Amino acid sequence: MSPRPERERVPAPGAEAGPAGDLTSLEQVLVERAQGGDREALRVLLGRHADALFARVIQPRVGDRSTAEDILKATMVTAIEKLHTFRWQGRSVYFWLRQIARNKVIDHHRQGQRRGRLVRALSDEPEVGLGQTPRSGPEAALIAEEERTLNAARIRATLAKLNPRYRRAIELRLLEELPREECARQLEVSVATFDVVFFRAVNAFRRSFGERDEGGRGSADAER
Repeated sequence: MSPRPERERVPAPGAEAGPAGDLTSLEQVLVERAQGGDREALRVLLGRHADALFARVIQPRVGDRSTAEDILKATMVTAIEKLHTFRWQGRSVYFWLRQIARNKVIDHHRQGQRRGRLVRALSDEPEVGLGQTPRSGPEAALIAEEERTLNAARIRATLAKLNPRYRRAIELRLLEELPREECARQLEVSVATFDVVFFRAVNAFRRSFGERDEGGRGSADAER
């Protein structure tokens, strides 16, 4: 029987360092080759840990499979971009990848919370799909995820239609969550003036958000 290819002897996720020549040492070789530009070594290195990252780290924290797959892709992209910064410390690269994945999950939840706060703050409509769902189970989770996607798209489209000054005021205050004083500084106005701009921006957003692309008033685009 012919020996298995070396790439199948890459360490399993979580493998610790051991005597010279063990599986972790083989993974160290793959890391060095990948950092040197070996694309096949990079493919094998990341591919060996993808399933574990998905099943152990990402999907249990987000639930939705499609979202988890997107986060896994983002994790791998970041890993490829940052691999040159990785320093071997005697254990599997899995632990480094796991931290990247956790950070991506945290970013995902933060973005969801911000979208939820944005809808609550700017829309006169009840919030849909961004809080607790009335039902549980895969079907309810799928519906909630679809509603979150639709809301996010509506928010982006509405912001894009606003006067740039209004849009920036909303982004600074509600998305970046900066204090009023810092918002005013970045817009190069007084705090009192920023409060007026922000108030008008919220009203403009609400008018445009409620139109649902049905045309009509163009007052949302004009700074009064």
